[in-house]
Amino acid sequence: MSPAALVDRFGRQITYLRVSVTDRCNLRCLYCMPEEGVALQPHEAILRYEEIARLVSVAARLGVSKVRITGGEPLVRPGVVELVRRLASIPGISDLAMTTNGVLLAQNARDLAEAGLQRVNVSLDTLRPDRFARLARRDHLAQVLAGLDAAEQAGLTPVKVNMVVIRGLNDDEVVSFARLTLARGWHVRYIEVMPLGEGEHWSEGGFVSALEIKERVEEQLGPLAALPHRSGSPARDWRLPGATGTLGFITPVTEHFCGECNRLRLTADGRLISCLLRGGEVDVRQALRDNADDEVLQNILRDSVSLKPSGHHLEECRPTVSRGMSGIGG
Repeated sequence: MSPAALVDRFGRQITYLRVSVTDRCNLRCLYCMPEEGVALQPHEAILRYEEIARLVSVAARLGVSKVRITGGEPLVRPGVVELVRRLASIPGISDLAMTTNGVLLAQNARDLAEAGLQRVNVSLDTLRPDRFARLARRDHLAQVLAGLDAAEQAGLTPVKVNMVVIRGLNDDEVVSFARLTLARGWHVRYIEVMPLGEGEHWSEGGFVSALEIKERVEEQLGPLAALPHRSGSPARDWRLPGATGTLGFITPVTEHFCGECNRLRLTADGRLISCLLRGGEVDVRQALRDNADDEVLQNILRDSVSLKPSGHHLEECRPTVSRGMSGIGG
């Protein structure tokens, strides 16, 4: 480990930065955002692309090698392809991905791949058009499916599909999603709903554990084979017999992965957050706009990492973050 590495109080090296480029979104998913939307940051509060690239460059010299672009919905922000190009050119950044809802992916996939994006994770909670319109409050399933096809054709692979499972809303589709790993070779990841923002309304009666999902899939499709765990990954991966894709289970509630957490989050308005569910924010926007030197920015990154807790401790207390998921970047 380099002496310049970002290491927290518990010995975890931070190598992964999630970068939110906007708090705006073109969907209104039930567990994420109210139908009327949320109060948005003013335009001048949002980091400019050159500010994001500057901070990522400094973070890369401290050992950050993986960057994921998030939102809100990142593809609603004009010029995001150019940001991808900038980030892909930064020495030390070897893994560049994006999480998107897929609505605008079809028309952007080729340009994103050519700019240097390597993979996409597409948030998709149902394969039924009527249900999609209810869950996302927008009738855009056809666009999302077209986006998945376009991502595959552009080489943004392996294509990953993220499904937040909620009892009574979409849990009856977990087997249908598992079949996608047989038919399409996609990597499906089931995510336990978290008591954060709008998700708090669904996290009690609507909660479905990863263990229950796995049991349902195995009952219908046969036993799953465990795959080697990738260090730092929040998912535990499995494969159905004969599948080219995989099934991942992300368990922030029933079996948290805090002990391996290697990530830091940058919000669209320039705050660093060291834990999705707990911990404070550290302002980096002002330093960027004051044209602070690299040492100052490195110290701000270290200050944020120093706040990283040992875990989110959901079993003991409620989340302490004041932002919803769309304001943090997932």
